[in-house]
Amino acid sequence: MGAFLYGISLQWKMDIRSKTLLITCYIVPLLFFVLMGGIFTAVMPDAGKTLIQSMTVFGVSMGALIGLPPSLVEIYSGGIRKVYRVNGVPFCLGLVLTNISAFIHLFMMSVILYAAAPLAFGAEIPENPGAYFAGLAVFILISLSAASVIGLAVKDQTQTSMFSILVFLPSILLSGIMFPGELLPAGFEAVGKLFPAFWGYRLMTENTFRLEDVLPLLLIFAVAAFVCGILLGRACD
Repeated sequence: MGAFLYGISLQWKMDIRSKTLLITCYIVPLLFFVLMGGIFTAVMPDAGKTLIQSMTVFGVSMGALIGLPPSLVEIYSGGIRKVYRVNGVPFCLGLVLTNISAFIHLFMMSVILYAAAPLAFGAEIPENPGAYFAGLAVFILISLSAASVIGLAVKDQTQTSMFSILVFLPSILLSGIMFPGELLPAGFEAVGKLFPAFWGYRLMTENTFRLEDVLPLLLIFAVAAFVCGILLGRACD
């Protein structure tokens, strides 16, 4: 129990001093919303119907794919790993607590976008808020699981940032939030379906849980969880 509480205390201190968390989970997504929200609604009059979902997909993807991996690298490839070992903290606790912390921050950021978009740009509120927020929670969870693979697999901070960006950019460009997926060549559309952003956007815009949208997300989560288990075992050696 003492080791568990120590792990929570350590995670809390890391969150407080984390500039990456502040930038990727709040500052950049909200600035993107302020700048691009007006452009989207001016250039595409119908963009207001899905503006909340589009901005949320961008914010969650950035916070997860770019914000989470550096925190995991700091834990499992830096001095904190030794602190965990000395104090008897289970190695899996770092992964769990970091994901929980990131989930809370990304959900809070998404709620801010949900409340601000109608006021700032006249965006339409989803018809079924319950289904929307349930879909949002699933999307955040799957995005964090994919980001955890990067954070555990890459041991260097610089390389982590590079890999995160290489995953983030196609994830956003091929998700459908910039332009309809039907306009993309079939090959690019197929590649887009490999990323959580594509399915998360569909899940949140359709206001219902359809099996064909949920199954790919569950598959991504299962693969990510399996890979994380392997990588976490190697990190403990």
